[in-house]
Amino acid sequence: MAYFTWKETGLTADCASLEAMAARLEEAAALMRRMASEGFVLERHSDGQHITHGDAALFEAYGFIDEESPERQLDLIA
Repeated sequence: MAYFTWKETGLTADCASLEAMAARLEEAAALMRRMASEGFVLERHSDGQHITHGDAALFEAYGFIDEESPERQLDLIA
């Protein structure tokens, strides 16, 4: 299953005001809600939180890069 590791290291680090921080967080929340409605899920793993989706085409349409090992990716090809 395609996934990427969620690493939040400064979503609001470049914001100059509380209003800018709120807007950035609201944009991120809207995107996460849209992703959830389209079937993305969050899974906890020992190396971090993975955001996954079973449809590789939809995953790629969002512009995400699959972090699954190349060998595992080949196993998933029908």
